[in-house]
Amino acid sequence: MNSLNHLLLALLVATACLHAAEPIELKLWPEGAPGQMLPHSKATEDFIRTKAGKSTITDIHNPTITVYRPEKPNGTSVIVAPGGGFVFLSAIHEGSQVCEWLNSIGVTGILLKYRTPTRDEAAPHEKPVADAAKAITLVREHAKEWSLDPKRVGLLGFSAGGNLLAHIACDRATKTELPDFGIMIYGGGFLDSKDPTKLKEGFTVPKDAPPMFLACAHDDGQNPIAATVLYLEYKKLGIPCELHLFTKGGHGFGMRDNKQPINAWPMRCAEWMSAVGWVPKQP
Repeated sequence: MNSLNHLLLALLVATACLHAAEPIELKLWPEGAPGQMLPHSKATEDFIRTKAGKSTITDIHNPTITVYRPEKPNGTSVIVAPGGGFVFLSAIHEGSQVCEWLNSIGVTGILLKYRTPTRDEAAPHEKPVADAAKAITLVREHAKEWSLDPKRVGLLGFSAGGNLLAHIACDRATKTELPDFGIMIYGGGFLDSKDPTKLKEGFTVPKDAPPMFLACAHDDGQNPIAATVLYLEYKKLGIPCELHLFTKGGHGFGMRDNKQPINAWPMRCAEWMSAVGWVPKQP
């Protein structure tokens, strides 16, 4: 992304911040979230101690959504699931700043603060997936109040949030509330450990999986392989999918400008959303 594009994106986000309504926060489970949270293991404590930053949050037992509304909502909404290894949430550069960018293109951004830490559980994604499904239901229930189209509700996930998206969209043991489209940024964790060119046992892409936008950096471990394998599964089934693999960028950048090719992902994502009709074209 060149300097002019960086400036344009910054101006759009700044303008959205000036005119957007005050965010609304709602509890997902007013009567208390189902299931029990496990106490921290030593590994989880070490993960928090060595990797958590000032902008991360953890020990979320009562998950919420925070609704960021643009001045002129175009009817599309995107629920944003930050990453953090299912231990904490990177709630600013993979959360609130993403919602502000979405506002700049007329999209209502909804920050999902799902339950963490769940890393010590047999299936760390299960509680976060339940929270995401509940968030989708809640957004559709409030669609008229928030000037939204209940058939244009997306889910955007970073890293662990991308794993959450993969499981809710594809690996569904039971019927759940689906997003109308997904946006996965450096997601992974669904490949076979012995053969990373295949999906892990039990993980399949169904015919009703939602359309997907995938973006990742080439120098991000196995995550570009995960994105490519998922794209090929989508292609086999004829489900709309767009894949972007950038030369450099690493992992965990979110909305940060690290002067790498991957920083162009918001522009490419906005173009995809416009091309397929999730963001209506201006008259």
